[in-house]
Amino acid sequence: MKAKKKSLDWIRITGAILFILILAYLANIYITKDKAGNIADRVEKTEPQFAKEGILAFISSEGDTIREIDLEIADDPPSRQQGMMYRSSMSDKRGMLFIFEREAKQSFWMKDTKMSLDILYVSGNKEIVTIYKHTQPYSTTPIPSFKTALYVVELAAGFCDRYHIEEGDQIIFQRK
Repeated sequence: MKAKKKSLDWIRITGAILFILILAYLANIYITKDKAGNIADRVEKTEPQFAKEGILAFISSEGDTIREIDLEIADDPPSRQQGMMYRSSMSDKRGMLFIFEREAKQSFWMKDTKMSLDILYVSGNKEIVTIYKHTQPYSTTPIPSFKTALYVVELAAGFCDRYHIEEGDQIIFQRK
């Protein structure tokens, strides 16, 4: 009789565990459905990775090299639109150079940009004409150049203060 009771208890416990697992599975499916009722992709989007495409040097107004960094280059509409969005950090040894088709007044924003940046607007003769330091992550407020620029350099916030980069300094760069 005891063996039969233990067997029934075991069956009840196993049934209860299976019931809980099925409920958890169904809840997971319900939670991961998108608005159209389809099961959403469960693959997490990964942060874009740095791809070295060149080297850039900052040159003081006296002609001295201040600092060199590795570059990722954004020189077409899709890469310029993506920029530094969705990245959470960047080393002081790296930056992004935006190259435009023509020199004009430029304007950026920080929408979908997780980290604060220093943004440098650079003229066609490679002179830094405007610097914004410690920009606000996720902000949609325009960050205008006020002067014409052919290039824009984005760096980790604080870079310009740490290396004493100023308006009037220049850049030189080469592609990899």
